[in-house]
Amino acid sequence: MTIPRDAVIVDVLRTPVGKGKKEGALSHIHPVTLLAEVLSGLVERNGLDPAMIDDVIGGCVTKAGEQAVNPTRTAVLAAGFPLSVPATTIDRQCGSSQQAVSFAAHAITAGAADIVIACGVESMSRVPMHSDIQGADHLGPRIKDRFPGGLIGQGLSAELVCSRWGLEREELDAYSATSHQRAASARQAFAPDLMSVTDAPGLSVDETIRPATTAEGLATLKPSFQSSAAAERFSEITWKITPGNSSPLSDGAAGVLMMSAAKAEQLGLSPRARIHATAVVGDDPIVMLMGVVPATRKVLERARMTVDDIDLFEANEAFAPVPLAWMRDMKVEHERLNVHGGAIALGHPLGASGARILTTLVGALEHRRARFGLQTMCEWGGMANATIVERI
Repeated sequence: MTIPRDAVIVDVLRTPVGKGKKEGALSHIHPVTLLAEVLSGLVERNGLDPAMIDDVIGGCVTKAGEQAVNPTRTAVLAAGFPLSVPATTIDRQCGSSQQAVSFAAHAITAGAADIVIACGVESMSRVPMHSDIQGADHLGPRIKDRFPGGLIGQGLSAELVCSRWGLEREELDAYSATSHQRAASARQAFAPDLMSVTDAPGLSVDETIRPATTAEGLATLKPSFQSSAAAERFSEITWKITPGNSSPLSDGAAGVLMMSAAKAEQLGLSPRARIHATAVVGDDPIVMLMGVVPATRKVLERARMTVDDIDLFEANEAFAPVPLAWMRDMKVEHERLNVHGGAIALGHPLGASGARILTTLVGALEHRRARFGLQTMCEWGGMANATIVERI
């Protein structure tokens, strides 16, 4: 049951995820083109006049080179939308397009907009991660005053989570193998919301899924972030994070068509879900990946719900220790988490991941005829978003 100003999700759509390497199936496609195809696909399959769109809010993390300035606005123009359709690009790091969904929901609920597309894009093969920094000191001197030694990268943070939550290498690899197995089994469930990309006609499934992955095979991989400097600073680390229990570099785009319940009814469109609650938190920027725990607690409190009220969960698999530690702290069993696989198998195109995960969650709720879903995303700097959606 909805009320007129409820922010509802009319549709979700995404590209397949491509490997973020030069030989990846999407590596030859400009990121603006990827996002433009998603935007066009959403309006075309819903028979929507794009002139009615009040705003397009997109996520993108590395805004340099081909993703510089405001790639969401550029994609709106590339999609052929009327010049009157505005757009903005936001950066909440890995949670950028999940934050875009939250901003869209807030605008709709407040009556500031009736129709918004929330979306995201990242081409990690064409715009490498950290290429926006180019050796500059992006932290400034006061960070070292507050955090001696400065901030750290997410890979090292993942190692700290392993140490402080007592996670063993075998757990990480077993979890990661399961992610690939679940994603491979869910390919049919992904199909309704997976679009073909004009310039990559041979790509019909996510290129990052490896169905033959086993925990035994992953156990042979060497740690990725081991260094003498890190070992000196953090003596507790025993080095367990490898390419196999981390999300791969990826390319992709995803979008969410949102509007007020009243506008959807007026247009004769049937919503698939509604935004039930949103939250965002700041947390420890050193063990930065575990903001997902307070974010989950905050959104549940805001919705006056408990974990027992939620049917399915999505916790982004930036690294395997994140969902493993989250499950332990939140007391949620694996049977309700990332049931169609996560970013370890499906990839993590940074700016697109929040919208990609929401696409997966909506599809999983429909596939299982479940009601409530919660997604949460860890972000650099010790932040995290959480969103609860209700299937209609």
